[in-house]
Amino acid sequence: MSDDELFQPLGGNEMPRFAGPGTMMRLPAAAEAAGLDACFIGIPLDVGTSNRPGTRFGPKQIRAESVMLRPYNMWTRAAPFDSLRIADIGDVPINTFDLKDAVRRIEMFYDSVLTHPVIPVTLGGDHTLTLPVLRSIAKKHGPVGLVHIDAHADINDHMFGEAIAHGTPFRRAFEEGLIDADHTFQIGLRGTGYTAEDFDWARDKGFTVVQAEELWHKSATPLIDDIRAKMGTRPVYLTFDIDSLDPAYAPGTGTPEIGGLTSVQAIELIRGCQGMNLVGCDLVEVSPPYDLQGNTALLAANLIFEMLCVLPGVGYRMND
Repeated sequence: MSDDELFQPLGGNEMPRFAGPGTMMRLPAAAEAAGLDACFIGIPLDVGTSNRPGTRFGPKQIRAESVMLRPYNMWTRAAPFDSLRIADIGDVPINTFDLKDAVRRIEMFYDSVLTHPVIPVTLGGDHTLTLPVLRSIAKKHGPVGLVHIDAHADINDHMFGEAIAHGTPFRRAFEEGLIDADHTFQIGLRGTGYTAEDFDWARDKGFTVVQAEELWHKSATPLIDDIRAKMGTRPVYLTFDIDSLDPAYAPGTGTPEIGGLTSVQAIELIRGCQGMNLVGCDLVEVSPPYDLQGNTALLAANLIFEMLCVLPGVGYRMND
């Protein structure tokens, strides 16, 4: 393959969908990010989970369900593989037995990736992973705007005395100056809590918190349009926890909460990021052992494709 070749997913008429490589969308596998515009990275992590485990299997299952994806977005007409060089560079070799070391390894891996002009698209893995990814992103781009779609604020100070876990990443990110609080938007938060501070701490620091109830029975498009206007040209990171969706759509996750977003609202939110200066994105908390029919991973794979379609530089086929 040539250095400037644009890769295409392996099509269903070239190879049956139940066969072929196990990469995301059956794209070529690459050993490193050099020469790529965007890359898929798996982080098979569940050492930071607090309830149901299994997200270590998330990247592999999302890749497996991605075989149904085709390269062209029929509604938005985005054709990411016509304009960006994209490949799957595999998984971060985490430490299964030591969360702090796993976080260190993730940061080092992304430091290496981001020596290249590439946008990482991450398949999780529990939400702990976003902290080391943001550490690497901030080294390159400075504090970023954040679009955080989740059932939970993930702003705990500690969990069982531990400062690093899947419920603490955005408190640590704020404390470390990795995110711009005035341009941090948390969408879909809901459920029971311990005190009002569970969400109000974020509001007090300048985050915009949009609870799920504010989106019941309505489109999420006006909300994300407003967020996009506020972001301007600053670098933005998008992090999407699959438990932001109602368990009716995404049962295969570790900390499900009722009354969540619909799959349509999820698509609206991601498509509304088109035009933002996205410098990275992730989808986390898919737990295949609780996803008996594979629907959660299938939904996740489609949402990741939608993320790909809104990356800077993606072209559109307007006259096909």
